[in-house]
Amino acid sequence: MRQETFTLSQKELQRVSVVSACIKGDMACARAAGLLCLSVRQIKRLKKRMREDGEAALAHANRGRPSHRRLPDAVRTKIVQLARSTYAGFNDHHLCEKLVEREGFSLSRETLRRLLRGNGLGSPRKRRAPAHRQRRLRSAHLGELVQLDGSPHHWLEDRGPQLTALGMQDDATGKILAAQFFLTETTFGYLCLLKQMLRRHGVPLAFYGDHSGVFVRNDDNWTVEEQLAGKRQPTQFGRALEQLGITFIAAHSPQAKGRVERLWGVLQDRLISELRLAGAHDRDSANAVLRKFIADYNRRFAQKPREMETAWRPAPQSLERICCFLHERVVSNDNVVQWDGRRCQIPQQARRFSFAGARVQIYQALDGRVSLYYGDTRLEHSALPGG
Repeated sequence: MRQETFTLSQKELQRVSVVSACIKGDMACARAAGLLCLSVRQIKRLKKRMREDGEAALAHANRGRPSHRRLPDAVRTKIVQLARSTYAGFNDHHLCEKLVEREGFSLSRETLRRLLRGNGLGSPRKRRAPAHRQRRLRSAHLGELVQLDGSPHHWLEDRGPQLTALGMQDDATGKILAAQFFLTETTFGYLCLLKQMLRRHGVPLAFYGDHSGVFVRNDDNWTVEEQLAGKRQPTQFGRALEQLGITFIAAHSPQAKGRVERLWGVLQDRLISELRLAGAHDRDSANAVLRKFIADYNRRFAQKPREMETAWRPAPQSLERICCFLHERVVSNDNVVQWDGRRCQIPQQARRFSFAGARVQIYQALDGRVSLYYGDTRLEHSALPGG
């Protein structure tokens, strides 16, 4: 007669050994109950079961039976259908959140993972083998260090133009302080983000970015004035940081500013799926989705700083003269200032003396408005025809 074979787990094998010793009389039931963390009555039940049916009787009775907590087949089919259609391209964690929040399902990420893999749906993200790097300890205080970077990417896939996401992230908490989509990575975009961050949070101690020409001068050309002064003029963004008293630290590799780089990895996974789900097709609709995404991201992933004391400083009132484009020009003999193909006339009643030969500052605001200043005095001016 053919005998049936049973495979026992390590826990079940331990029970077989202890209960066998009880049956032989080598161990008291109280001692066996203490070793197996069971009651004496349960040990007696196991002894009876083993005498009648042998060692296989100690296998778990539910083996081979579906769990009573198993998702119904209709629900499992619906989840797989949604993963292949509405939520195609979502990673496991993100998909689990959407199924709970939007579809009303109740399941864990591990249950979803097993269900997807069992139906041939792999993870959309292909992870590389981890490389050993020693991570820099996070800053201790809020506002102590802010990382900033840009990420050109097909954020809208084939529904719209390629956009560049610019972002600023607090190093101590990982919180997104400001982010916005632009067509390209420009000084204008970073000045817009800087102004937004200053109004919401204040002035940080330092910025951590790369060697982009927006932040630092990368050319080898020195003007005569720079040679005489022994110092190069900063970029427009660098000049704004100097006015605010913010230190800029230029990283020498992408790995050095790894936290903001990892942020783009998360956004290129989760945010793209959210943009697809919302049907965003242009920059305005993408920015609307991004604003909601930032609040949700900070709620889910921001960490508490090691020190509760903040390093933020109050922002100055004159942000219009900081977050702007500043140019210096010499006034001609007829009190006309020429810049960027424009000609601005300083009227006679606005001056007590001739400004001919004087150096004036031209402030171009982010909305395009132009203001003239001589020192701290604002000069009234009018645009001349053809300028």
